Amino acid sequence: MGEVLKAILYGIVEGITEWLPISSTGHLILLEELLPFDGEVLSEGFFEMFEVVIQLGAILAVVVLFFRRLWPFALPREGSGKGILSYIKMDIMTMWFKILVSCLPAAVIGILFDDVLDALFYRYEVVAVALIVFGVGFIVIENWNKGRRPRITRLSQITYQTALWIGVFQVIAAVFPGTSRSGATILGALLIGVSRKVAAEYTFFLAIPVMFGASLLKLVKFGFHFTGMETLCLLSGCVVAFLVSLFVLRFLMSYIKKHDFKVFGWYRIVLGILVLVFFGWIR
Repeated sequence: MGEVLKAILYGIVEGITEWLPISSTGHLILLEELLPFDGEVLSEGFFEMFEVVIQLGAILAVVVLFFRRLWPFALPREGSGKGILSYIKMDIMTMWFKILVSCLPAAVIGILFDDVLDALFYRYEVVAVALIVFGVGFIVIENWNKGRRPRITRLSQITYQTALWIGVFQVIAAVFPGTSRSGATILGALLIGVSRKVAAEYTFFLAIPVMFGASLLKLVKFGFHFTGMETLCLLSGCVVAFLVSLFVLRFLMSYIKKHDFKVFGWYRIVLGILVLVFFGWIR
């Protein structure tokens, strides 16, 4: 049961770090360095699949909390029109089309270069540098953004061009672990004039197809033949990530109403320095 307890711990870390702009993948890689799964109990390559698929639990938390704003179908109201369009909430459907546009850059990079990027960059040194660089970025951009009036204050104001730019920023996180997918997209959105609240919400919604696609890709590569222990670890991690994400999402949406993201920038810088010192010393 030691491996299940590790999976639960991974689920807690995933649920906390997935939505805060501090890099869930980076934290999971670092945790794996300190508390790895037993290679004699679990299959080779299990962790590489586990650290991505565990995000499905976090995705489910977004779906549950924001279901009414995500589900584009409804019974037609009287006088709302005829035909299939009367069953569709066009504003929500349009948002999904924009989200798909944001997904395209990272999807192309992930499909073509997933294995290459894993081999090149999934190391503690890269994680540490990405933590520090984007930590500085949060502080600099928040200072630059202070007092500026955002031009996009509602999700409906995000254009297809804006959606594509956010997707381009997301590619940075797809390439460099430790960047933080939410951190990259929020920073990019702030730079192009999106309000902090809208940037966070759009990042949450964008995570659904991104994480689902990444998880499916990892599952296909790993194969669907799990041992009983592997199944138990994967389910435990996903369930815990879901439960923790419910609280973290509520916290973050409340937090950004009154605060900026600079505290996360400082956290990233301190953690990145500690990682370089710690792993440099023990190795």
